[in-house]
Formats: sequence, structure tokens, C-alpha cells
Amino acid sequence: MQKIFESIEYFEKESGQKKFAITHDGYVHLYEPVDYILALGGKRIRPALIIATAAYYGVPFSTSYNAAMACELFHNFSLMHDDIMDGAETRRGQKTVHQKFDVNAAILSGDAMMMMAYDHLCKYNDTTALGLVKVFTKMGLELCEGQRLDMDFENRSDVSIGEYIKMITNKTSVLLGACMQFGGILGGANAEEQFHLYEFGKNIGIAFQIQDDILDTFGSEEQTGKRVGGDILNNKKTYLYLKSLELSDPVLKKQLLDWTDFKPIGLAEEEEKISGVKSIFTTLVVEEYANQLKEAYKDLSISHLNQTTALNSEGKEELVKFADFLVSREK
Repeated sequence: MQKIFESIEYFEKESGQKKFAITHDGYVHLYEPVDYILALGGKRIRPALIIATAAYYGVPFSTSYNAAMACELFHNFSLMHDDIMDGAETRRGQKTVHQKFDVNAAILSGDAMMMMAYDHLCKYNDTTALGLVKVFTKMGLELCEGQRLDMDFENRSDVSIGEYIKMITNKTSVLLGACMQFGGILGGANAEEQFHLYEFGKNIGIAFQIQDDILDTFGSEEQTGKRVGGDILNNKKTYLYLKSLELSDPVLKKQLLDWTDFKPIGLAEEEEKISGVKSIFTTLVVEEYANQLKEAYKDLSISHLNQTTALNSEGKEELVKFADFLVSREK
């Protein structure tokens, strides 16, 4: 995964030099939250996929930077707003933007990040910019649809596993698909090649989110940088939850539904709810079912990667290794 690691290092170096609050003199309160969330780090998976994929087609890192920055700005903007909707207190082990500043700051600075993302895409020539903007806009609308589904699911008791997959596809994986397609557009890939790149990113994104759901329940705060059990407290209809409903007998099903209806007051009751639901998940071995499902989506993603014809062999080999890394990560 040498090229991917090099892409991460390059992006970290270039983006680390950009201090928006300083360069936009007089608007420090608008851009300081932007600098704050970008400085919290993260995996930088999305910009790395753009830069590395384009490089496999022979494109210099510097050419891909603006597209990579656009997607990283968009990704972090979505996190800022998600954290408000989820009432999250920590992100990457630090205070969320709305906790560090306030809700209004997180909303407005997030909106600014969206506009900044489009500005970066418009730095390319007209043909390239149009191609990128079309993919980006489609992805952005799908992500909003996924977030709306996720919120709606919290108040529904009839969510299916198929609906869950549709939700995480829109909320998480279409962005990874777009990043792969961005790399192809910058590299001059034809429409069929772009399709397979997109499908690779989309399907590995589904596997990535399933692993994220597993870590939210079975990981640790030291690993993930956020409180374990957040999905349980927010009554998220994750695969773990939905598979448990499918597998449980009437007694366990009632217990799980009772925990879903339970609204804890205070930290002790929150921990009680997390422990109770996690115990049911463990009894039904749903973590193993989730692991099997994520591996199936990883295999599907690789099958699309193998259908590319212009991507060099180094790129295919590194992307397969990267796929393995994403679905087995511990944070």
C-alpha cells in the first residue's frame, strides 16, 4: 500500500499548511471551526483514494490535491452536522465542533465547508470540473438521503436488513465510490472503467461501515476515539441489531425491544442499556454474522476492481491490500 501511504503523507503535508482562519482575515469565527475539525486528523482514507488512484493512471499528486481536498472538506462537513443530530460529545477523541464552539458555529462553518469543496473542484479545466461536479453532486444528495433514512429508522420498528444496506450505502459508501471515480476521471479513465472503480469504492464502503458498526459495540474508546455503545444509545438500526431481531426467540426479542424503548437518565442507566443490548448481541453471535457479511462485500468490491483494464497492476494489488486493511481495522 506504498502509494496510498505516500498519498496520505502528501495530503497531510499540503493540507496542514492551509489555515483557513488566517487566510480569510476578518472571518476567524467562521473558519476557526473548519481548522479545528481538519486538525483532529482522521484516517484521510478519502483523499488518499483519490490521489493514489489517479497516480496509478500516471497523474501527479499535485494535480489531484484539489479534488482530494474537496472530498475531505465535504466528509468533515457531514461529520460536523451528523454530530449535532446525534448529540455526540466527542469526535476522534476530542470535543465535537458544536461542543467546542456552539451549534450555530457548527452549522454555519459546515455550510461554508460545502461551498469550499465546490470551489476546489472548480479549479480544474471546464471538462474535468464538470465531470467531478456531476459525480460530487449526485453523491451529496445520496448522502443526505442516507442520513434521513438513518434518522427515520430510529423511530421505526419494521426496518429490514435490505433497508439498512441501502441506508449505509447512501450515508457512507457512495462517498468512497465517488473518491475512486474522481481518481479515474483525473486519470482519463473511460466510462466503463469509472463504473468499476466506483463500484469497488461503494462496496468496500459498505464493508467499511459494517466494521464501523462492529467497533461501535465491540471495540473500545481507545481504539475508536469515541464512546463505545453510541449506536445502542441512539437506537440505531445497525446490522447487529436487525440480525438480532431476526435470530432471537420471543423472550430475547422482547428484551431487545424493551431496551430499545428504554430511555436512560444519567450515565449509570446508559451503561446499563449498552451492557444489556450487547449481552443479547453476544448471545446470538451476531458479530460473526456481521463479519461474514462484510467479507462478502469486500469480495464483491475486488471483483469490480479486477474488471478494470487501464488500471496498472501495482494499483490493483495495492487497492486489494487496502480493502483488506479497511475491513479488519480496529479503529
